[in-house]
Amino acid sequence: MVTLPSSVIVPALRLMRANRVFVTAEGARRHVRERELRPTTYGPPSRLRSDVRVAVSSATWPVYTITPVSGTAAGSVVYVHGGGWVNQIAGQHWHLAAQIAAEANTTVTVPIYPLVPFGTAAAVAAGVVDLVRGNLERYGSTCLAGDSAGGQIALSAALALRDDHDITVRRTVLISPALDLSWANPLIPTVQPSDPWLATPGGEVLADLWKGANNILDPVVSPLMGDLAGLGPLTLFSGSRDVLNPDAHLLVDKAAAAGVELDFHEAIGQVHVYPLLPTTIGSEARAAIVHTLRRAVNQ
Repeated sequence: MVTLPSSVIVPALRLMRANRVFVTAEGARRHVRERELRPTTYGPPSRLRSDVRVAVSSATWPVYTITPVSGTAAGSVVYVHGGGWVNQIAGQHWHLAAQIAAEANTTVTVPIYPLVPFGTAAAVAAGVVDLVRGNLERYGSTCLAGDSAGGQIALSAALALRDDHDITVRRTVLISPALDLSWANPLIPTVQPSDPWLATPGGEVLADLWKGANNILDPVVSPLMGDLAGLGPLTLFSGSRDVLNPDAHLLVDKAAAAGVELDFHEAIGQVHVYPLLPTTIGSEARAAIVHTLRRAVNQ
């Protein structure tokens, strides 16, 4: 992977108009219609890592399993990709999932969950809960991980596993997660001018579609609204140039009040999902994710 200086990321995102889906409500609606009519492909890149193998099964959704080629894998990680609940899994997600499998020596399960307007928060969280339960039976120790929208799904699933199945997830890794889909945090407007990627108008449209029949503040939609007591340890990555960063700080405070271990990695000056980007600080974050998950699945 080519490594870029962090200083080029914000200008590049602005040049690419990376926020066009989020900056207006109509832009978000138009994007949903485009994806509804012309869904994008979701399979892994033709060239992933040579030290992993990939398999796919299809029950309710396509589910990919990535395993290291050599040795005996320990436990598993269910990785839930981001994309604003409307965009399909991308190459960066595949490369991170493969890196986790190879370098943490674990099995990584990647669900291709339904997106808006077909998927909703409660149904997808339930599907991820079922995957975790199945992985616990098949592989033993199982962790959750997810970025952005996938971070929301992962944390909502961790809450449901605790509440409905008395299961404490060994470790949940959250990369720039969406935590409160009401977008009500009063600090969001202070961060917005520096964020080249996300914005409230389109985010509200996508959140309204994603919530389905649930209230926007239901923890299955907005996991920040849930009671965190009794959750397993959390690891949280957030860049300060991300409108989701103020809610990340609220999660840190809530976890402390609830007695939940939370390892917070805040990168000043970095953007949304910076651990997925081809920068030095992104590479360091990915190494930290691998290290955290390797320790967790081997506990």
